[in-house]
Amino acid sequence: MNIYVGNLTPDTTEDEVREAFASFGEIASVKIIRDGATSESRGFGFIEMASEDQAKAAIAEMNGKELKGNALHVEAGRTKAAAPGFGGGGRRPGGDRPRGGGGGGRPGGRPGGRPGGRPGGRGGDRGDRGSDRGRPRY
Repeated sequence: MNIYVGNLTPDTTEDEVREAFASFGEIASVKIIRDGATSESRGFGFIEMASEDQAKAAIAEMNGKELKGNALHVEAGRTKAAAPGFGGGGRRPGGDRPRGGGGGGRPGGRPGGRPGGRPGGRGGDRGDRGSDRGRPRY
């Protein structure tokens, strides 16, 4: 089970978090989230525990406990939502269809595609302009 641990001090290490939670059971992994540019701690992390019962006990006991002077915020980790536009397809909210792209089967919507190559039979060389209705083709 995934556990969120928040309000960590900037100098808290993964080993210190592992040690604080070790008494509750087997810890599969500890990951403190860091800033991509500076590698500084963002003040939170995740613990993966093998047993759900052990994880629930750790959440109940460690929420509000101090680690290096800060009261921890501990709760069950949430699953990450899928990023919009990936997997699933379908129409966009509001009935808007995707713009740009296309190009009749050539990746990236580059000119030179064949008509009818897009789903729905619209096809054509639209490039990245979106709709080109009423515009002359050159």
